[in-house]
Parts: sequence; C-alpha cells; structure tokens
Amino acid sequence: MNVSKRLIDLRKRCGFTQNGLAERAGVSQTHLRRVELGEADITVGHLQLLCDAMSISVQEFFKEEADSDETAAAFSKLSPKQKILLLAFLESL
Repeated sequence: MNVSKRLIDLRKRCGFTQNGLAERAGVSQTHLRRVELGEADITVGHLQLLCDAMSISVQEFFKEEADSDETAAAFSKLSPKQKILLLAFLESL
C-alpha cells in the first residue's frame, strides 16, 4: 500500500484540503504536504491524529477490499514500535 496515495484519497473523500485537514488534526500543513508527496515519513502518532480528524480508525486507513479483515487484525496485534517500523517499510515500497 502506498501510504501517501491512500492519505490523499481519504482526505479528498472526506472533503478536506491539505490545510483544512492539517488544521483539524493539529499537524503542520507543510509536513502533511511533504508526506503526501512522499518526501517525508509519517509517524503512527501523526497518522492517528489525521485519522481522528477524518473520523476513521487507523485500521480503516489500512483497509483494502480483498484482505481488509486479515490486515486489520494483524496490524492491531503489533506493538507501537512494530507499527512504526511497518509504516516505514510500506512507505519505502
């Protein structure tokens, strides 16, 4: 999964501009822009803030049509450190 593309898609589906979502989530608009462009990594903490602002769970963020239940279940069992490592790995793909 491309985290940047997923974030852009969900942000637009929720009707937010970058600035609007950043403001609502309490994160820097510059950082959000860099994450969406794939120029910066996102921490689990920032992802949680963005998901909260869009009224979705982190599990929903990673949900995909075919294997959403397995992916969500596996993700929920990870420690916070493992989640950070997984996000870093996914962004490197």
